[in-house]
Amino acid sequence: MTEDQKPSGPDLTKGVGLSDFKDGKLLGHVGEEDVLLVEAGSEIFAIEPSCSHYHGPLAEGLVVGDTIRCPWHHACFSLRSGEATRPPALNALAVWDVTRDHDRIIVQRKRAGPSTVHRGTPTPDKFIIVGGGAAGFAAAETLRREGFAGGITMLSNDGAMPVDRPNLSKDYLAGNAPEDWLPLRGEEYYQDAAIDLRLNTEVSAIDPKTRSVTLGNGDKLPFDRLLLATGAEPVKLQIPGADQPHVHTLRSVADSRAIIKAASSATRVLVIGASFIGLEVAASLRARKFEVHVVAPEERPMQKVLGPDMGDFVRGLHEENGVIFHLKDTVEKLDGTSATLKSGGLIDADLVVVGIGVKPRLALAEQAGLAADRGVSVSEYLETSVAGIFAAGDIARWPDPHSRQTIRVEHWVVAERQGQTAARNMMGKRERFDAVPFFWSQHYDVPINYVGHAESFDDIAIEGSIKDRDCLLKYRKDGRVLAVASIYRDLDNLKAELDMERSRA
Repeated sequence: MTEDQKPSGPDLTKGVGLSDFKDGKLLGHVGEEDVLLVEAGSEIFAIEPSCSHYHGPLAEGLVVGDTIRCPWHHACFSLRSGEATRPPALNALAVWDVTRDHDRIIVQRKRAGPSTVHRGTPTPDKFIIVGGGAAGFAAAETLRREGFAGGITMLSNDGAMPVDRPNLSKDYLAGNAPEDWLPLRGEEYYQDAAIDLRLNTEVSAIDPKTRSVTLGNGDKLPFDRLLLATGAEPVKLQIPGADQPHVHTLRSVADSRAIIKAASSATRVLVIGASFIGLEVAASLRARKFEVHVVAPEERPMQKVLGPDMGDFVRGLHEENGVIFHLKDTVEKLDGTSATLKSGGLIDADLVVVGIGVKPRLALAEQAGLAADRGVSVSEYLETSVAGIFAAGDIARWPDPHSRQTIRVEHWVVAERQGQTAARNMMGKRERFDAVPFFWSQHYDVPINYVGHAESFDDIAIEGSIKDRDCLLKYRKDGRVLAVASIYRDLDNLKAELDMERSRA
């Protein structure tokens, strides 16, 4: 702690009273460390006050049973152990012992933190994970954390270790985060956890009968259980000139590096597509002071997901920050640095980023004969049509108990949570995947949080003011709230998630 930083609140080693709590929480300190006291039922817990994901303030979070949820990105922690029980957080929080003398609460000793690796007696089981993204990493990490002691081989066609992909279009691309923030775990973690992570490795086939995978080099690996987590890939632009070297998509670390490198000599940027990724790229490159044009066929950006009012707000927010929109238009061809629009206009840009959506990587699933319906069909336990083969993340289409539909979504947090559930079920548990989908999107200093899933909606109930950046939107169909979006109403968004969880019963 630097000299100009002082610990928060009262000295908890001297004790505080229950009357000092506000909404069941009290921020204080033990020595120079900040500590959050949390009242949960009849118990008092002491825990590190900042989420281990992006340091969200847990004092503004939601207590559910003996857990606390982060208001920013809905990570969840055990108040008893500090363990991160739900993504996107991975690392545990520090906890302290609490003693009570009637209504006096005293905090003194910090406990040893839980280990990220728990391995029991070695077993001959061989688990293979195909994919190095959110779902694949979360599965491998969960297997070890929950005591699986067999072999884990993780096959990734990427050249980089599993990374925090949302950062690629946000802070890292904007130049606000160093590259060493990106890896979810360092190289030593995979060594300590005995996870055989193989990068730049293609899988050419899965044979359900012989329980083996064939690698691109012809090698075969046997498995007892397999998780297919191949993720999604960007949709490619199908117009003349789309294969030029200054035209980029964004999915991997290599993609983000390439855009940053190209930007170093660029003067004007063209973003094709007003998707979440496209607009996050626009915001990040505006942070680097580039002139940015966005071309998209929609009347409003993100209208299909967020509705017209939020779409107008998002457009206005980007325009306030200098983005130039060309909506209800498309790019027909790229001739050198010149982009010809369907409307007849021309945009000269020496860097083009295409963000027109992604498609699930289904080739391996189809080759293996797995049942598919616009994604790999899985049960409520994330098991495919072949016993012992599971699927998670962007490729999985699962029965969602809240929307009462079979859905597939492309959200980072959903992929992580599915990876965790799939891992437990690979170990023989029968855990239903029933988490409410959640994602967040950042545009300049404005975060948009979204829980639930509404492929379509009849109406939108708006509480507060979108214009004033203080709102909660409820997306309803046939009278049921299917999804909720918010700006700076983080606690309300958490409560909406909890309401959806409880309505599943």
